[in-house]
Amino acid sequence: MHLIELQDIFKTYHLGELDVPVLKGITLNVAQGELVALMGASGSGKSTLMNILGCLDHASSGKYWLDGEEVSRLSPDGRALVRNRKIGFVFQGFNLLPRTSALDNVVMPLNYAHENLTERASRQRATELLERVGLGDRMHHEPSQLSGGQQQRVAIARALVNRPRLLFADEPTGNLDSKTSKEILEMFQRLNRE
Repeated sequence: MHLIELQDIFKTYHLGELDVPVLKGITLNVAQGELVALMGASGSGKSTLMNILGCLDHASSGKYWLDGEEVSRLSPDGRALVRNRKIGFVFQGFNLLPRTSALDNVVMPLNYAHENLTERASRQRATELLERVGLGDRMHHEPSQLSGGQQQRVAIARALVNRPRLLFADEPTGNLDSKTSKEILEMFQRLNRE
């Protein structure tokens, strides 16, 4: 069984009287543990496809199975539940809470999780993830006290804290210099192997 199965996915945006087809019959399988990069020109539908894969949007037609569950037929609330339980997101803009420590930024998603962890267990899990991404000594710093690469590492730890089956990264190195970008991509590869 594949982690992701797409069958004949179409997405058309309706702008007034104009129909704008963006995805035209995408069929794709992604195996558990596979590391995949979506590449293409600006406007080619990468973000649209990622939004569908991440259950942030739904296709106009076609079928999508995530971890054996057909999510293409789910309501918005059903997709939100799948996102909460199975998907982590890392974005180009780090989206960290500004006056909040790295540790508390990572703990925050656990407040909305399906697991009922104690505060101590939540902080322990967040601490372990920050150590894994190389920020054990910076966990009490606020985003303004961290470099761009360090902020992205916090965002990665936050995306992993709910132990998702799937991690999406939308241009995670777009705001970083080339050396830091390489380090972040290498970290994604290491985390995928682990």
